[in-house]
Amino acid sequence: MLTIKQNLLETIHGGSPDRFVNQYEFLHILMSDPFNLKDPYPEYGQHNVVNLWGVTLSWPEGTPGGFPVHTPDRIVCSDVAQWRQQVKAPSLQFPDAMWEEALKELESVDRQQQFVAPFIAPGLFERCHYLMSMEPTMINFYEEPEAMHELIRYLTDWELEYAETLCSHLHPDALFHHDDWGSQLSTFLSPSMFAEFFLDSYKEIYGYYKSHGVQLIVHHSDSYAATLVPYMIEMGIDIWQGVMTSNNIPELIKKYGGQISFMGGVDSAKVDHPGWTREEVRREVERACRECGKLYFIPGASQGLPLSTFDGVYEAMTEEIDNMSKVLF
Repeated sequence: MLTIKQNLLETIHGGSPDRFVNQYEFLHILMSDPFNLKDPYPEYGQHNVVNLWGVTLSWPEGTPGGFPVHTPDRIVCSDVAQWRQQVKAPSLQFPDAMWEEALKELESVDRQQQFVAPFIAPGLFERCHYLMSMEPTMINFYEEPEAMHELIRYLTDWELEYAETLCSHLHPDALFHHDDWGSQLSTFLSPSMFAEFFLDSYKEIYGYYKSHGVQLIVHHSDSYAATLVPYMIEMGIDIWQGVMTSNNIPELIKKYGGQISFMGGVDSAKVDHPGWTREEVRREVERACRECGKLYFIPGASQGLPLSTFDGVYEAMTEEIDNMSKVLF
């Protein structure tokens, strides 16, 4: 029997896995680095928490995560042409003592079984609309492209500095990076506009991690993003996590398998809701596993962490994926 890590590598490299990779089992997602510890984030049901960028976030009950609050008095960057005066990146300089918790956590990880993956969220696109709110951000791509390029360069440089601190202190072998690039039905930006504003930055960021010992880039976008897959490959993404059924995953696997792998296949909203049933979970897991096959695919919900909004759903999916391994392998 292959180890968890070996089975993952066989799956994404087109080898001979002996079972389905079961959701996030191959990742140890590390959130105890100093910035994540220091940066305020709302707990489930908590409202109006201000993070180190000055963004206000709330996490309403019954929703899968926190989201920025954009009442007029809480928008950080009200005029992208004035971003230099309005946007201030948090410091990433921390004393050695603040790394002790992360280093202690690292010691507990069996790195023969799991990849250690720092957690980065939000990413560049989301950071833009966190700072400005969604509609002004989308308008600014058209009306203020020069200022948007400048702001994204500023955010990119901050991420590169963050990458340097993580790699030099923790030496991770994976990265779990969030940035939602679409709705359930479409990308937020056309592929050409996405490439114009974000491709080079992500090539630089993910290239830095790859050049500093990171073997596995896992990018979360629980959305439609099929038209961006060629850019994901160019960026160096190994696994697109959060891929929803609207993307026609079997077709993506057929076209791009061997260059990138796909993690998801079960839309969280179909199974992770009040009154969820085991039969719903079983049906969706079986459909995903049978449709998508054994290679270049990791079954799981589109949710962007190893958890569920409603108690028991994640664990039920784990059990049903194991059951499908027994059936199909």
